[in-house]
Amino acid sequence: MNPPPKALPPSFSAREFRTALGMFATGVTIVTARTADGQVIGLTANSFNSVSLDPPLVLWSLAQDAASLPAFRAGSHYAINVLAADQKTLAERFALKGIDRFSGVSFAQGSGGAPLLAGAAATFECFNRSRYEEGDHVIFVGEVERCGWRPGASPLLFHGGRFYTEHPL
Repeated sequence: MNPPPKALPPSFSAREFRTALGMFATGVTIVTARTADGQVIGLTANSFNSVSLDPPLVLWSLAQDAASLPAFRAGSHYAINVLAADQKTLAERFALKGIDRFSGVSFAQGSGGAPLLAGAAATFECFNRSRYEEGDHVIFVGEVERCGWRPGASPLLFHGGRFYTEHPL
């Protein structure tokens, strides 16, 4: 018996799919970069994952309609800042539209120019290695050039549309 030539249409609504995806607890990141004219940009994302240890690769995805998509596509580097439990306000701020997200935010400049947020649980400075258009998102694969972490930092978690902090079992 031959496999079907393509996937069957979904048996669920977009809302049901989003709700089911929300059952997967994730960490929370802010992806940052600099535009060609030197402006700092950043956004909250929980679509972050490791890909490979050798070479060190990570991925994240961005909606096709995101205002920052052209800058992330064109830039050579970006940073993924994994947020700590005490950075919930920062996650919310970088999810808003129409504000200066970096106003009053402390950061250092990474080797590729992308902002490294103060207090992050971990940072990954990435070369913008490849991009894949899939559905309504673009998947970015970054080759990690530098990484760092804050020993003992508790992660900020996201599950079912809400933020959480870790609770060891």
